[in-house]
Amino acid sequence: VLGEDYVRTARAKGMSPGRVIGVHALRNAMIPVITVIGLSVGTLLAGAILTETIFSWPGIGKWMVDSISRRDYPVVQGGLLLIAVVVMVVNLIVDTTYGLINPRIRH
Repeated sequence: VLGEDYVRTARAKGMSPGRVIGVHALRNAMIPVITVIGLSVGTLLAGAILTETIFSWPGIGKWMVDSISRRDYPVVQGGLLLIAVVVMVVNLIVDTTYGLINPRIRH
């Protein structure tokens, strides 16, 4: 990102190095970072299910696995709905953050 034309132009205009990095480079470099953080939420939830099951820690993961083994399908559906809503809210936050960081992405 630091070698892009808009960063070189900002430096040529005489902006301070901190402003060039903070305003021009960092804002454009944050988009992939935010994407990876948002996608990691699903992986964290899956890891929580595995960790809670292995170590017998109380939590949503252990609750889900116990419900599956007891064939308590309404509880399984509720747990999956809860996890799906959490992932959707995180994706909404990620998409909103895109627009805040880079005004060109706003629709």
